[in-house]
Amino acid sequence: METEAANTSLTKKERLCGKTAISRLLDEGRHGSVGNIRFLFLAGTGEENNRIMVSVPKKNFKRAVKRNLLKRRIRESYRKQKHNLTVEGGLDVLFMYSTKEILSYEEIFQSVGQIICKINERNA
Repeated sequence: METEAANTSLTKKERLCGKTAISRLLDEGRHGSVGNIRFLFLAGTGEENNRIMVSVPKKNFKRAVKRNLLKRRIRESYRKQKHNLTVEGGLDVLFMYSTKEILSYEEIFQSVGQIICKINERNA
């Protein structure tokens, strides 16, 4: 039961943080977009966990409440689908929300699923 909960949660170890890790992702990462979400990823980081970071620009959403809502939706979508990632050796992913409209959870869930499929294809 405990391992099942660990597989479906998003722990601190699965969050991308630290200036060096983020700048490495921005410099060396590969990018793409699906719908209204752009992504940047770097495979083979040597970490035991896949790590993610979510960005919703203040330019598009002035209110923190709306930015946090969208970040929660993206993180939850990733959390529910992270078991579909087949990349070995660690993976860093940055999700960037790139539209001025607030998408529903279902639309974000589909976009994140398509992003995971694209990442798997590019690393196959």
